[in-house]
Formats: sequence, C-alpha cells, structure tokens
Amino acid sequence: MFLFVGLGNPDPKHKNNRHNIGFMIIDNLNKRFNLSKQKPKFKGLLTNGEIDKQKLILVKPLTFMNNSGTCIREIQDYYKIIPKNVFVFHDDLDLDLGKIRCKIGGSSGGHNGIKSIEDAIGPNFYRIRIGIGHPGEKELVDSHVLNDFTIDEIETVNISIKKILDNVHLLMQRDLDNFSSKSNI
Repeated sequence: MFLFVGLGNPDPKHKNNRHNIGFMIIDNLNKRFNLSKQKPKFKGLLTNGEIDKQKLILVKPLTFMNNSGTCIREIQDYYKIIPKNVFVFHDDLDLDLGKIRCKIGGSSGGHNGIKSIEDAIGPNFYRIRIGIGHPGEKELVDSHVLNDFTIDEIETVNISIKKILDNVHLLMQRDLDNFSSKSNI
C-alpha cells in the first residue's frame, strides 16, 4: 500500500497559495482517478482507492504545514505503511516555477512540513518537490509562499500538475529518473 501526502495549510484562505501545491496535487489525483470522497480521519482528509491496481491512501494533513508529521505517523502506524511507500508532494522555493524534482531521503532544506515528517517517521520517504520560485530576498519568503499564484503562474502550475498525474505510475514503480524527465516542462 502507498501513501501519497500533499502538504499545505487547511484554512480556505490558503487554498491557492504557493505553499498549498501539495493539496492541489492530491485534489487533482482524486479527481483524475475517481477515488473515494475525502473524509476526515487521522488529523487529515483521507481518500483511498487504486491507481494501476495498486492500493493507496491520499491525505491532506489538517494539522497545518509545520505539524504534518503527526498526521502521517498516525496513518503509517494504522495501515503499517513503510516509509519507502510514502510519497510527499510539496513546494520548493529553490526550484523554478513548475520544475519537478524527486528523491528519497535527504535534508528538509528548511521546509518545516518536511522537517515535521522526518521527525515523525524518519528521513527515508520520497519527496516530490514542485518549484514555486524564489522571491529573491529572504525577507520576502514568508509572504511569497503564503500568497496565491498569479494568473500567469497558475497556468504553469496546472501544466506541471497534469504531467505529474500523467506519470504518477512511474513514481509507484519508483522510476524517479523517468518520472522526472517526463514530468518536467
């Protein structure tokens, strides 16, 4: 069984924030693959179903970004999901808008949601980083991630999300190189 996690903040005012790109991916996966209705459970909104005959759970943690690990740990413990079957979709300031990189393990890179998950389940889970671009100055980072995508940016983001959905089977096969090359715009 796989666990797909989309990081974001649950307050409706954050819906289209750059920091919520993980939530956007989970919502689009649910829609594309016609998975179950999202239900509140384990401090998150859960969906389950199958993609390519593989069982999976998708979750949007409701704990806010900095405490995402609490939700993930509860799901992991209940369903006995090993860390190498956990895939986390999240924003990355250090990547250009729409660029996608994935890896297993590594550092949190200063991302508090990733740090929380590392603290809860260890570092050996997959990270699918989606670029949101950097505002240029450190002082502008907080407002950048918590502001909505512009109309021009959302077009690029939607293309990236479509490519992720088109190639999600490669993630489940752990074919990161192929996933990355086919998913990048």
